[in-house]
Amino acid sequence: MRQASLFDMGIDGRLEPSALLAAETAPSAFASVLVDIPTRSLSEPFAYAVPAVLSERAQVGCAVLVRFGNRPALGYVIARADSLADLPGADGLDPAKVKPIRDVLTEPLFSSVSAELALWMAREYVASPAECLRLFLPPGKSPRLKRREDGSYELERAAVREASARWVSLTEAGRTYEVPVRASRQRQLIQALAAGPVTTHELNALCTDMSAAIRALEKKGVVKVEERRAWRGVAEGESRLSSARAEVPEQLTEGQRSALEAIERARATHAGDVVLIDGVTGSGKTEVYLSAIERVLACGQSACVLVPEISLTAQTVGRFRSRFGDAVAVFHSRLSAGERLDQWDMVRAGAARVVVGARSALFCPHRDLGLIIIDEEHEQSYKQGSAPRYHAREVAARMARRYGCPLVLGSATPSAEALARCRRGSFNGQRWERVEMRERPGGAVLPKIVVADLRREFAGGSRSMFSKPLYDALMGVVERREKAVLLHNRRGFAPFLMCRECGCVPTCKHCSTALTYHERTHTLECHTCGAVYHVQAYPSPASKCPSCGSPYLAKMGVGTQQVEDALLQILPKDVAVIRMDADSTRGKDGHAKLLEEFDAAECAVLLGTQMIAKGLDFPEVTLVGVVNADYALKMPDFRASERAYDLLEQVAGRAGRGERPGEVIIQTYLPHDPVIRAVASHDRSIFTDHDRQMRAEALYPPYVRLAQIVVSGRDRVLAERHARSLAAALVDLFGREASAPAAVASLSVLEAPVVLGPAPCVIERAKDRFRFHLLVKCPVDYPVSEAISSVLAEVGEQRGLSVVVDIDPYDLM
Repeated sequence: MRQASLFDMGIDGRLEPSALLAAETAPSAFASVLVDIPTRSLSEPFAYAVPAVLSERAQVGCAVLVRFGNRPALGYVIARADSLADLPGADGLDPAKVKPIRDVLTEPLFSSVSAELALWMAREYVASPAECLRLFLPPGKSPRLKRREDGSYELERAAVREASARWVSLTEAGRTYEVPVRASRQRQLIQALAAGPVTTHELNALCTDMSAAIRALEKKGVVKVEERRAWRGVAEGESRLSSARAEVPEQLTEGQRSALEAIERARATHAGDVVLIDGVTGSGKTEVYLSAIERVLACGQSACVLVPEISLTAQTVGRFRSRFGDAVAVFHSRLSAGERLDQWDMVRAGAARVVVGARSALFCPHRDLGLIIIDEEHEQSYKQGSAPRYHAREVAARMARRYGCPLVLGSATPSAEALARCRRGSFNGQRWERVEMRERPGGAVLPKIVVADLRREFAGGSRSMFSKPLYDALMGVVERREKAVLLHNRRGFAPFLMCRECGCVPTCKHCSTALTYHERTHTLECHTCGAVYHVQAYPSPASKCPSCGSPYLAKMGVGTQQVEDALLQILPKDVAVIRMDADSTRGKDGHAKLLEEFDAAECAVLLGTQMIAKGLDFPEVTLVGVVNADYALKMPDFRASERAYDLLEQVAGRAGRGERPGEVIIQTYLPHDPVIRAVASHDRSIFTDHDRQMRAEALYPPYVRLAQIVVSGRDRVLAERHARSLAAALVDLFGREASAPAAVASLSVLEAPVVLGPAPCVIERAKDRFRFHLLVKCPVDYPVSEAISSVLAEVGEQRGLSVVVDIDPYDLM
């Protein structure tokens, strides 16, 4: 806690009456105010006095106007006490020197629990407290101060406004009103209102324009028209997918019952215990979630459900709304600003007690939270890629502990970290329990796996991207009028172009990344910064070789667009080919529309990237094909094999979820890789035993904890020099022995932190900035965040450079 800076006059030199009175009134309380300036250096709140005139309004969660240094600033009240001595962290401050809050700008926007979590996130992830707190604020409603031309200030609010609807209802007089014989429209209106109030939008949709009849009867006192709060985004998730309905099963499987019993035990302890549901694909984990939520709602509490992909939202929300109706809110980035605001308000008002969405749904204003569920907990998308770089699983675990509610993690391929914590039985004071679900409901069986060795296909003279097993299986699907799913985790038409004369590969002029060719738009696109180069334009990387000027640029590799073209050539015209990747789903509701098209087709092939690999449930799918399983196996990342296994196991689980058996064809040049063998034999231990041994020997999570620091700037030399300064300061902090390679190599368990690097990032230049990173390996219980924070403060900032700290990184590129 720090003392607020002094100031003598108001925001624009003229004090409003309330602010003038506040300045002249003795304080009735004191508050901890988090100043809304996003910098790591402001890691603590400041003490301000609460004038008596503002005492009732200045509550925890309010946005307030304060003076910070020599300027006005926006702040948020995160704690309050009657005396300065009772305010956390305010020991030793002189009450007479603590300056007052100038004005209260909003009603409470968050709770004390949210403020506590935001400060924990700031410490844990070496982030700005203001950035962390903004996660809990209403979307589109975070106010900010704006300077006028005359030098004064005003509060600028978001352009998004609350939605409302006009409701029409019968008055008491209207129930006995006799409609004139010729007033047919009025009679029709009264009949429509007989069952209860109806919105004007619904009336117009049902009976065309009724505005004249409404006005006439309103003047006579027969009907009443009133404005009510409306919720945009309620229709989100009302999918027409046949699989977006959740019928209550006649009975649960043994695994489902065991999972529910474990969740009930965790609820009874009120200690924030974690339950990991380790169930094979199609084992009915969603039904476990639904049944557990029913019990939570019956106790008057609320629930939060996280899903990893926006593509899963429509199907998941449809299932939850089929069970819980309008009590379900949906929250993700594809909603408009108004829809996000209204869904947030639904949760805050208690109109929605179940929230389903991506990781941001975790920060909604839940009322009496009784259960948190993270589906497909292994997914990388739960890790935030920009500041603050939190992991939803870790924040949810902290939140569950604070609320005393269970955290349920579900996956057919649990993460190495989750499995390790379950083996230990506890982590950070929380109990971790693993429950297995090994069977599919209704007698469905796991699909048959066929590995197509592409080396043999090539030796036999085949040059097609479809091996004979996959081609024959596709023709079988067509003959039986069934459906298939094809995975190819490379969008575009070709991953890169190459000059046939000199071997040069065109790269982005802003990044050290090869450009991907997109056939549909005749463009080369950088998938790092998003830059687009048109092939016909001149000068263009695609018009000629940038090295030797040759016009002979060959398309190398295969993307989803090229696979789509090949499918259209070999399949009959009546078979729908639906491509689902980041290019085809850019529009709003793009995922839902493509899935509905696939669901409605009699016979179809769904081709896509990793977004089709998880969570989708189509009983008609009997074939899953993997065009090339090797892309992810050899990436320069210790998690590459784990990601590859997760992806293949998840996509294989899309087949055979109905009455008909499923088949999976995996095309690969590496049939003996532990990942391929584990998926093919339905034996996870083949992969996990190998992966655990490799990580233990190389000292990688879950055996150690990682932190990554990335320094970037337009000046390469300056960026590298600053990265070396940070590395040297860390080595000095950890001790000389921590950097000795011989000492590290001799340790079977890491006993002291180790600094690796700095070195250029795999993608050395991105968006015209050179990037250098260094890694810190440390024991699991070592306070690495605190150490890095102290080093950053010691070394200081460098103009023109940015320093990104990523605790528990998932992207080392």
